[in-house]
Parts: sequence; structure tokens; C-alpha cells
Amino acid sequence: MYSYALLEKGCYYLIQEKEEGPVGLIKVNMETDHCMYVSKYADSTEAIWKKKTDPIFDILELLGDDKVKTWESIYNDSQDTYNYEEDEE
Repeated sequence: MYSYALLEKGCYYLIQEKEEGPVGLIKVNMETDHCMYVSKYADSTEAIWKKKTDPIFDILELLGDDKVKTWESIYNDSQDTYNYEEDEE
């Protein structure tokens, strides 16, 4: 079992918060003495505060810059497609 305290600011991680939970992508945006401000990416982005002691079942991967760029391209394209479809209605 891991905690948010192990994660570094400015980095993207694939994590699993619960043993049977889904894999999710997060980015650590800011760190204070006791908390981390993270963005969670799914169909939309959610920015939330987490205590450094909050548990993480598994830290699967720290994404390298090349993987982040590839993911951003795919994610931004899917967001643009979604917004375009909304505008047509």
C-alpha cells in the first residue's frame, strides 16, 4: 500500500486507489505540508485535494514525457470532438 506523499509535483501517474478499483491517470499540481492538489483525468478533469496520508493501492507507472505528449494529443482530440458534437445540436 502506498500514499500520495510518494508522488512528485508536476508528474503524471497511473494509479489504482483501491484493490478492485479502476486504473486512473492523475497529475500532481501542487504540494503543501499535509496535502496534494491533484487532477484526475477521465471523461472530464477533476481537480481535488488529497491528504498525503490517503492510501493508494498501487502506483502502476510514472509516465515519461513522450507518453504524456501522446496522451495529451489523444485526450485533447477527444475533448474537441465532444465539444464539436455538442455545438451541432
